[in-house]
Amino acid sequence: MRITMMIVGAAAALGLLAGAMPLEAHHAFAAAFDETKPINLQGVVTKVELVNPHSWLWLHVKDKDGKVITWGIEGGPPSNLFRNGITKTSLPVGTEIKVFGYQAKSGETKGVGVFVEYLDGRKVFMGGSAPGANGRESAPQGR
Repeated sequence: MRITMMIVGAAAALGLLAGAMPLEAHHAFAAAFDETKPINLQGVVTKVELVNPHSWLWLHVKDKDGKVITWGIEGGPPSNLFRNGITKTSLPVGTEIKVFGYQAKSGETKGVGVFVEYLDGRKVFMGGSAPGANGRESAPQGR
């Protein structure tokens, strides 16, 4: 009986300590990206970073004057991208793609992706925080 009480007490103490530990901050979509600034980009993949907590695609996009601009597009964690079909093999550097997403509130040439569209028309959802990025809900209208 005494051992059982000690085990229960230790488990309760560990539970209280774990509950008091600080959590890492994690931003929501609305904290970093602007739903009123949709982006439709077409460019060439220069880097694919499949890292936690967010994956990144880097593209060279030509503006209306032909100047090349580098864009960073945030996606979900690698497990979401793998599940949806995005890997370094399926999206190698040099691939031309289209990306739909939302621009960063900071105005930088960064955004969060809803989906990648290959030039043959295949769409792959980016599984991140953007509305519609999981492929199960619709992205907002007005794109």
